[in-house]
Amino acid sequence: MEIRELQWFVALAESEHVTSAAERLNIAQPTLSRAIARLEKRIGVPLFDRHQNRLRLNKYGEVFRAHAVRAISEIDLAEQRIATLVDPDTGTIALGFLHSYGTWLVPRILSGYRTLAPGTTFELRGSAADVVVDGVRRGRLDLGITSPRPAGDDLRWTALQDEPLCLLVPAGHPLAVRPRVGTAELTEEEFVALQPEYGLRQVADRLCAEAGFTPRIVLECTELSTLRTLVASGLGVAVVPSTGDEATHEGRAVRVPLADPGAHRTIGVIVPAGGPRAAVVARFYAYVCSTARLPGG
Repeated sequence: MEIRELQWFVALAESEHVTSAAERLNIAQPTLSRAIARLEKRIGVPLFDRHQNRLRLNKYGEVFRAHAVRAISEIDLAEQRIATLVDPDTGTIALGFLHSYGTWLVPRILSGYRTLAPGTTFELRGSAADVVVDGVRRGRLDLGITSPRPAGDDLRWTALQDEPLCLLVPAGHPLAVRPRVGTAELTEEEFVALQPEYGLRQVADRLCAEAGFTPRIVLECTELSTLRTLVASGLGVAVVPSTGDEATHEGRAVRVPLADPGAHRTIGVIVPAGGPRAAVVARFYAYVCSTARLPGG
């Protein structure tokens, strides 16, 4: 059933005259008659009583008209809402990002952008890397800020900047007084880590693999704040970002820079491979890309 057939039916129900309704709709009279016949066949009952050259809406037609008017109104409202969402000046953007970026990077980007487009609104969704990537792939998110670079050619990735990583150790740990430490020196350490679907965990696992060992993980969690608390409680060491608000829990945890050349995670923005679908998203995406701090990023 097409929306235009519902619109034609409502117009005919108002005039109860095929010729005048067809003129009003700017369509041929036989076209309107065939459309109404198809509609009645689909419904299974006549919607009009025929009296020579006149039509009269019957009880079935009255019921169907009430629902048809509501359906048309809902479609019109949906079109208006979508038009509002995609307006480049006042639209809404669904932005996904890693939880840890919500404390420094996302506020910085949004603060700068809102000076350019104060009417734009955002739906902010912090989550794990895999969830952000899946959200962009499925269209639930307009774009995502994540790390590491996702696999596959169905997404467009633009690198923005490298975020240094460090080792977080309990105060009093032998490594706490070191100016820096190499990942290869951590083979005997017990680690606390984020769960495998988190981007930081994936980067930490890569660093250990490049150093020739598999980390001995004793505890897993889902939030950086919990990770830091576990380290401060003496339950292990952890690879954490050195950017942003890195609480050391009143001196009970110490950050030690990692000496490995690859001890960073590259932050990037992802959109579908074909690019942003709406003008409001395209404008914001271009702004985010303009903040890149990597050569060619």
